Amino acid sequence: MDTTVLKFGGSSVADNEKLQLVANKIINLYDKGLNIVVVLSAQGKTTDKLMNDAKELSNEINKRELDCLISTGEQVSVAKLSILLNKMGYQSVSLTGWQARYSN
Repeated sequence: MDTTVLKFGGSSVADNEKLQLVANKIINLYDKGLNIVVVLSAQGKTTDKLMNDAKELSNEINKRELDCLISTGEQVSVAKLSILLNKMGYQSVSLTGWQARYSN
């Protein structure tokens, strides 16, 4: 079965109402028999806030730590969507990149 990858940006997942719209789109495609993988951005303005918070702490931010901090925004989005999909009766699990891994 082919896999369809859906990507939703920050404004598409900005709040719980918009997450519900995303969940409905995913379910609609899944119910048509498609295998779905979803990639989400952090909820609107989250990345900007995290960047500003980091800059308040230091003028010289280690890139690894900045990456770690910024990735938390995406983790919140995927976890919230997975919670919603499971509540709606569709088995879902949120994964970070290293948890998903690539395999043939």
